[in-house]
Amino acid sequence: MSRFKIVFIFLLSIPVFSQDDKNSIFTPDEIGVLFNYTTEENFLFNDPDYTYKAYVLKFQGFYDLKTWGNTGLQLIISPQIHNIQHQLVNEQFVTPAEPDYLNKRNEFTQLKTLTLLGVEFGISLKQKIFSKLQGVLTAGLGIAHIDRRTERLASGFTFIENGSLGLLYEISSKYQLYSGIQIGHVSNFDFKHPNSGYNNLGAEFGIRYQLQR
Repeated sequence: MSRFKIVFIFLLSIPVFSQDDKNSIFTPDEIGVLFNYTTEENFLFNDPDYTYKAYVLKFQGFYDLKTWGNTGLQLIISPQIHNIQHQLVNEQFVTPAEPDYLNKRNEFTQLKTLTLLGVEFGISLKQKIFSKLQGVLTAGLGIAHIDRRTERLASGFTFIENGSLGLLYEISSKYQLYSGIQIGHVSNFDFKHPNSGYNNLGAEFGIRYQLQR
């Protein structure tokens, strides 16, 4: 098992096991599960060179940082799993200047499934709209490991960047439902070649459970 996967499993366990110790600095104020679906086929990006679809499951721990009246600020730690379907459509994207370009064209034009394991750290701003409804704006940056290479991204260590805007509705004293839109980017910040990365846009849905109330 790689070091990254060990760290991923450790961070995934923090929100679960920290519930047993209310005084632990790792104990979140809320925990949640979020699912999102994103694609590059949208009105913002829609790159004709490739197809990209991602199904993402996030396990979330929310930590209250500051509250001003009806506005709140939270830290979010989100271990996550991405199931990605990718295919190069335009084989000319891989130019003859690339070493072994013919084999790369053959490899990258095949539909393939990628797995990305990541840990994202985000800041969330919540604003009460009505008594049980809040608007939520979130920005996050994380580290990840992707198991297969493509024409746009090398395998191994990479970064994830996400921004989202959504609504949070309180259905009981303990539970809240969330829905929103997310815009994201995956790349390795030029640590490896290639580094064209992926842009994506999609919808997300989640549920949160209040621990500290």
